[in-house]
Amino acid sequence: MKNSLSNYIPNTKAEQQEMLDLMGYSSLDELFADIPTDIKLHKELALPAAMSEPELYGHMKALAKQNINADTHICFMGGGVYDHFIPAVVGQLTGRQEFYTAYTPYQAEISQGTLQAIFEYQTMISRLTGMDVSNASLYDGATACAEAMLMANAVNDKTELVIAGQVHPQYIEVCQTYANYRGIKIICVPFDHKTGTVELAKLAEAVTDNCMAVLVQNPNYFGFLEDLEKINAIAKAKEALLITSVDPLSLAILEPPASYGADIVVGEGQALGNAMNFGGPGFGFFACKNEFLRKMPGRVVGQTTDAAGNRGFILTMQAREQHIRREKSTSNICSNQALCALAATVYMSAMGKQGLINVAELCLQKSHYMYKELLKTGKFEPLFTAPFFKEFALKYTGGNMAALQEKLLEAGFMPGIDVQALLDLDNCLLIAVTEKRTKAEIDAYVKKAGEV
Repeated sequence: MKNSLSNYIPNTKAEQQEMLDLMGYSSLDELFADIPTDIKLHKELALPAAMSEPELYGHMKALAKQNINADTHICFMGGGVYDHFIPAVVGQLTGRQEFYTAYTPYQAEISQGTLQAIFEYQTMISRLTGMDVSNASLYDGATACAEAMLMANAVNDKTELVIAGQVHPQYIEVCQTYANYRGIKIICVPFDHKTGTVELAKLAEAVTDNCMAVLVQNPNYFGFLEDLEKINAIAKAKEALLITSVDPLSLAILEPPASYGADIVVGEGQALGNAMNFGGPGFGFFACKNEFLRKMPGRVVGQTTDAAGNRGFILTMQAREQHIRREKSTSNICSNQALCALAATVYMSAMGKQGLINVAELCLQKSHYMYKELLKTGKFEPLFTAPFFKEFALKYTGGNMAALQEKLLEAGFMPGIDVQALLDLDNCLLIAVTEKRTKAEIDAYVKKAGEV
């Protein structure tokens, strides 16, 4: 083929005709004659005319300026996606072509680097959570919760999932979608409107002999910490599993889920070295006790030795339907978020144990500082009394919530999440404070909020 003047779409009219001539066709319509006429689109797509490369760059920049993002505004948003600092080494390593365009790990003989990276990721997640084994990652925190539900169903063949307190509303929706077609009933136990955590007495009533598992988020959607030992005791009294969805960075200073009896640990891993990217992609992590290994969804990388005794890595122990008989599979998850999981691996390696502790402590300290300063303005009231990690909910009493958010946006802040659209709580603002936020930024936000 002759070189095209276009950098990215090489199929010029002349080149298309050259290919058609080579195949013995006179037109594209003749090439696609096997497609029934009644399902073809008999009109041009409503798309603008092609632009030159400089024009396209300018157009995309103009569109990008319409977005409000962490590059132009100081971010206090959370709700599952957080503005954490990402060391430069993460982008430098994940952007290398051997990782960025890596071959699928199915053929171990040509993908040892990819497999080793996943193996190291699994090891780090296991150590962080205290669990025995981890898979190679799932799509996101929501699907990780849903897959944990299906795994619990496969383990004990019970049909009720009890959700304890305020798990992320979108996680609940995904679980309900999965459950609808598997004969699973989901029971949601409300949170205590004083503490912000699950009502333990109502949880104990909801967990029956038919309960496969109790799902709890810690910190919960509001950022508050649940009483996990008591929740585990309630679950185990009825021989139900305990599934915990956790913020991975919180585990640098909180007890690991294994210490309070968790059977399955899941969560959204975006905070580990992945950018916010307007909400994705991230990755879901999934770890469990060794006794459930053969029921665990998704890919698992194992370490082995070859015929010559050399260390090597290979996919192993998979419960997905492509590898075993479909009726025995527990999941149809066919992939993992390899590049996002790699970013987490590089991040955790670069930060080290003490670095993760430092990040978690800064999140804790700065969020509590901002919480106290906002209360001092007289425009906010405490919504709940439970302790929190890096995110908290406050009730705005200074007037109209929409007006507050608009003024804060105008001042250059992404102010937090008005949770009324997700939950029936009026004038409730969910604010996240990460290690990136400076005292000056927090003070400026508090000052502007106090003036509205």
